[in-house]
Amino acid sequence: MAPIIRGTRILHDGWSRFLVAEVTMPDGTRLAREIEDHGRAVAVLPYDPVRRVALLVEQFRPPAFYAAGALSLLEAPAGLLDEADPEEGARREAYEETGVKLGILERVTCGWSMPGISTEQMDLFLAPYAEADRSGPGGGVAAEHEDITVREIPLAELAASSESGDLTDMKTLLLVFALRLRHPELFDRG
Repeated sequence: MAPIIRGTRILHDGWSRFLVAEVTMPDGTRLAREIEDHGRAVAVLPYDPVRRVALLVEQFRPPAFYAAGALSLLEAPAGLLDEADPEEGARREAYEETGVKLGILERVTCGWSMPGISTEQMDLFLAPYAEADRSGPGGGVAAEHEDITVREIPLAELAASSESGDLTDMKTLLLVFALRLRHPELFDRG
């Protein structure tokens, strides 16, 4: 027998919905579990294989500031999926946040961001780009007050940050690891 959700109660309905689910487990135990629900998301790590750099964004994140005093986080371009096709969403986010127009995307996975609390599944991609593909200003959508700084970072520096623990955003860390596994030649020192 599988667990059964007997019902849900909405606590807040805004950008995210917060609810409590009443669950009956296979052994008959009844539990209440909180759920944050805002839909699917995408993230992409644009990288230039010729110049051996990647495009990341840096911005203030209130939850990280609240929890740990972090003034900003370095992240791969990401956001909520508005489109039916995750690849279209990844391209849109990359253009809005970094000003780069992406072509081919290499799918990494569609994974759960925080399965203990959130319904969010995130589609993750790697994407090669060339210097000429940077045609927009980036910085995010003004109406959303994202205040994004675009950073072009050498891949060797990203690798070192991933090894030292200085790269603290999980989706970005996973994408850097995926790039290192799938394209190790980009990190050769020769």
